Amino acid sequence: MILRAAAVTLFCLATAMFPLHAQADSSNSTLASYYQRHMALVDGVAFGWEGRAQPRRMRAGVSQVGVGRDAYFALLDNGELLRWADQNAPVSRLAQGVASFAAGHSGWFAIDRAGVLWHGRGSDSKAVRVADSVVAACIGDGADYYVTADGAVHVAGLAHRGQYGDGRLTESPGFIATAREVVAVKAHTGHAIYLRRDGVVLGTGGNRFGPLSGHGLGDKADQWGPVFSGAVAIATGSRHSAAIRADASLWAWGEGFAIEPMKLLERVVAVAAGDSATIARSADGALWQWDGGSGPRRLTLSAAP
Repeated sequence: MILRAAAVTLFCLATAMFPLHAQADSSNSTLASYYQRHMALVDGVAFGWEGRAQPRRMRAGVSQVGVGRDAYFALLDNGELLRWADQNAPVSRLAQGVASFAAGHSGWFAIDRAGVLWHGRGSDSKAVRVADSVVAACIGDGADYYVTADGAVHVAGLAHRGQYGDGRLTESPGFIATAREVVAVKAHTGHAIYLRRDGVVLGTGGNRFGPLSGHGLGDKADQWGPVFSGAVAIATGSRHSAAIRADASLWAWGEGFAIEPMKLLERVVAVAAGDSATIARSADGALWQWDGGSGPRRLTLSAAP
């Protein structure tokens, strides 16, 4: 009991350092990566880039960034959620009164200030109310997830790769709860990982390239299973995953790295994962990018749009 209490205390201290309830496909609201699109938030200014390019200034007054496969997203300080395809494209105003959001294959999630989760499928579609008392959400590539205030993760969408984590391989008609004591959940191409309150990272789904480490390696895992421990923040990409430990060390596993988690960098405060890229911010404010496991290389912010 004493050891468990000590572990909980350590985890609480760590979560104060690393915000966990971020809805971008990253460890917190200042980074985002999905396939080849990336964003970073620096002093309230959103920067965006694709592939191995350098970040370009996009807009100010931003509190969270996010990306879909074909668009950039930004949550403004006033609670307005925006979407645009590229630097010169028209901006769509999706919702107001938003506290946090997620974006991905099926569109976008927005959690309002009352904890209500809304789902929109495009720039012009009307958002649909999904659930209440929601604290975190994630849109994967075919399956979507959200976490309620009681720590339950709910899943809907494709199940053929074991994305639900409860053994089923057929799609449910709506969201169902499949795990408890969840702090954050992240998903990508046929797999998902979640962070449990005790710092253990669990995963389910497709695992041909190792985003779930050794759990179900070579095919798929249809049950949630442990893949990492001691984490305070998580992110996952197309074929790899990443986590930050309480000592601020960054770890990654999957394609481009090793099947077993390997340490990449010290003093890290945020991480995001895309197709093959991994983006991280260190405690000194520097931005770093690994491309397919190679790197890191330091990114240079461009003030020019």
